[in-house]
Amino acid sequence: MPDISVVIIAYNEEQNIQRCIDSVKEIASEIVVVDSQSTDRTAEICRRLGCRVISREFDGYGTQKQFAVDQALHNWIFSLDADEVVSAELREEIRTHFSRPVIDEAGFEICFSLVYMGRKLKHGGAGSDYHLRLFNRNNGGFTLVRVHEGVEVTGEVARLRGEVLHYSYRDLAHHLEKINYYTSRAAESYVQRGKRFPKIWVILKFPISFLQFYCCKAGFLDGYPGFMWSLLGALYASLKIAKSIELREERR
Repeated sequence: MPDISVVIIAYNEEQNIQRCIDSVKEIASEIVVVDSQSTDRTAEICRRLGCRVISREFDGYGTQKQFAVDQALHNWIFSLDADEVVSAELREEIRTHFSRPVIDEAGFEICFSLVYMGRKLKHGGAGSDYHLRLFNRNNGGFTLVRVHEGVEVTGEVARLRGEVLHYSYRDLAHHLEKINYYTSRAAESYVQRGKRFPKIWVILKFPISFLQFYCCKAGFLDGYPGFMWSLLGALYASLKIAKSIELREERR
């Protein structure tokens, strides 16, 4: 089985990081954690679990993750966030694929399932998202952008059946914090790219997005968590437009 370097970026993730590391240590030849100068016990926990910890000031998700890739000893990279957990099925599937004499693929897409308010969401646009996270760095790497980074490779990309569980939000307050952060970054990107929106679109975007998440994408089937996910998803969609309008007016 080829050696796999698991790379993780983290900041103040003492509540999540051990669960993440425990889920991959059976398939990892090494675990590299790039810590964005955490003020909690994140780095301490990682070192205790045998990880190689590198402290680096955060300068964007794409650049931070690519830095982590560059520190790895092995060419096969499995990139995870600290709030993600690899399922037992996925671990076994990776073992099976990597037991072959020759691996022709350049990378593997993996299904990511959101666990929200204690429930794995299956609807509302939150379930069965596939991301390329297991890849040969000789064939590519992360896009160097501040948010919404991804992996781009040349060569064949296959899909795995196993999943990664994403515990992205500790509670509603944490969800709102993330909405505030990411909508600000999205607004900056809109302004830099010259995108403009009429103010009426802020008003219309919220109900339209909520109906898409809750009704069209059947978020109601996920019960109360599905309602809250749809509600805050609509808030995100509307707020990033409102912030871009505000930012553009401030820079006149």
